[in-house]
Amino acid sequence: MPEVTLTGPPALAPLLARGALRSAFKRPGADAVFPRDRLVLPGVRVDPARLARYERVCGFPTGEDSLPVTYPHVLAFPLAMRLMSDRDFPLPLLGLVHTSIVVIRHRALPAAAEYELAVRVDGLSPHRRGTEATVVTEARLGGTLVWESSSTYLARHGTGYGAAPERTVPEPLPVRAEWQLGADVGRHYASVSGDRNPLHLHALAARLFGFRRTVAHGMWTAARCLAAYGVPQRALVEVEFRAPVLLPGVVEYGARDGRFELRGGERVHLTGRLRGW
Repeated sequence: MPEVTLTGPPALAPLLARGALRSAFKRPGADAVFPRDRLVLPGVRVDPARLARYERVCGFPTGEDSLPVTYPHVLAFPLAMRLMSDRDFPLPLLGLVHTSIVVIRHRALPAAAEYELAVRVDGLSPHRRGTEATVVTEARLGGTLVWESSSTYLARHGTGYGAAPERTVPEPLPVRAEWQLGADVGRHYASVSGDRNPLHLHALAARLFGFRRTVAHGMWTAARCLAAYGVPQRALVEVEFRAPVLLPGVVEYGARDGRFELRGGERVHLTGRLRGW
């Protein structure tokens, strides 16, 4: 796999604009060609002020010595956007849906350390609603792998498979909290994550994709649940994003025995599992 070492994080605004403009020309399919480059960004340090804002927006304690379990995803987001906005990436960036993430944190991640980040597209696969891309992210400290994730992103299109089967609805977990989510949740998370997808910021853009109101970032919902649950320093986290959270809105956070979820009435927005060792 070719390795491309960057001298700094890519600027997100041009990448998002480029990806949006190219979206109309993409031809998604599980057998399409995709970029094989592994992007590497060494010498990454955390901005303490930005980290503190992220912690407050997501509900993590502020001022901790180690990073929240989801924060490396934010640090590596510009690298992922560079790959997914590339001319050779076959899925359209506009309308791309984050469907799942698996995170492994191998040890505590010091907030004051210097990291090397790497991102690659691991492959494409057919989905009942279209085509999914798997994006793998790694963080190294002193050459040692300390954090890794695997995210799937779905481009919806006709598949010829017929109607998608209904997914089973899991039995509700005990409700631990009810959260009143304001209309500005998407804007606050965008300001600390850099993910300024219009779907999360503007009602008109959301309506163009079939939503009545703006939609919360999936990674904000995951981070908010994990902040509420509490994550050991060595942990495996699995999250499935099942349905969008419309803003403003009310959701219920449930958790028990290493499982957690977010529901709005009978609708399941997110399910997750957590295991420490």
